[in-house]
Amino acid sequence: MKTEREYAEGWFGRNSDALTDAQRRVVKSAVERQPVTRNTNEVFDESLSLSDRLSDNMARIGGSWRFIIGFCVLLLLWTLGNVWLATRAFDPYPFIFLNLVLSMLAAIQAPIIMMAQNRHLQHDRIDAGHDYEVNLKAEIEIMALHDKLDQLRNDQLGAILSRIEALAEDIRRMERGPGADA
Repeated sequence: MKTEREYAEGWFGRNSDALTDAQRRVVKSAVERQPVTRNTNEVFDESLSLSDRLSDNMARIGGSWRFIIGFCVLLLLWTLGNVWLATRAFDPYPFIFLNLVLSMLAAIQAPIIMMAQNRHLQHDRIDAGHDYEVNLKAEIEIMALHDKLDQLRNDQLGAILSRIEALAEDIRRMERGPGADA
């Protein structure tokens, strides 16, 4: 059984101390014959704080068709109500208070959505790193299979050659005749 150092030198052509953390994890999993895969969603979700989950939920709601349709209905009711109540309107035309509310909503919603996007980018980086490890492990396993097949082929060729040599010796003995063994 090869050691991690031997695998690192054989597969990467350098000392195991010169490997990245991801490469070391992959080599270790290959030596221990353990899977390298993991659910990156669970790993990422465990690292989220309450504010992270809250902003993700707000971004999910704010970017949904239900929110857009609901908000359009609210705007329609606001404008119709204030036009209909023209003399006693809460926010008469040109709806300055509505503009203020919409500006404040946009000012709050934009950074929340950006925070959610940044977290999704971080999650994508975690996924890409994991994909790299899985691909590297697959490549290492394929190389190990090639080594095993090469060894098996060499063993078979050696057995075939020794059998051919034995047959050649038998043929030479038969050519010399029955009394030529001495």
